[in-house]
Amino acid sequence: MHNVRTTVKTLQRVGNSHAIVLDRAIREAIGLQPDDAVQITVSGDSLIITPVGVGLGKAVVARSLKSIRPRYRVMLRNLAK
Repeated sequence: MHNVRTTVKTLQRVGNSHAIVLDRAIREAIGLQPDDAVQITVSGDSLIITPVGVGLGKAVVARSLKSIRPRYRVMLRNLAK
């Protein structure tokens, strides 16, 4: 079962829009960093904000390339020409 936390926030006016400010404790609880992408879902009268894992990350890409290069070395050289 998920650890459920509830808090009450007030919408803040930002120009012609409104914003919900997420406190550090909330961001840390779901692993959000500044500039992270989130998915916003409206379900009935509820708003659900979910972190979105964008991309694979540099370490995963580096490991993948390391395993692919030996197998496809000749083909990759020919494509680069």
